[in-house]
Amino acid sequence: MPTILFIYGWRLFFYSNEGYEPIHVHAEKGDIECKFWLLLEEVEIREAFSYNLTPAAKKEVKKIIYQHFDLIVESWNNHFNN
Repeated sequence: MPTILFIYGWRLFFYSNEGYEPIHVHAEKGDIECKFWLLLEEVEIREAFSYNLTPAAKKEVKKIIYQHFDLIVESWNNHFNN
């Protein structure tokens, strides 16, 4: 379960057994958990799952994912394609 980024209390990570799925990132902060698909062609993200994700927390984590989109994609490729 490699951690990609720890910022503003959010931990962004992958599960090592999910390399068969399209590129995505998990995030957690306190009792909040969520998963977002990264749509490369559109440079867009789409919520796949959430638990206890408030509108404010969703806005915050989406902003973090967008700001670090390239880092997340690069980390995914390095982890699952090597």
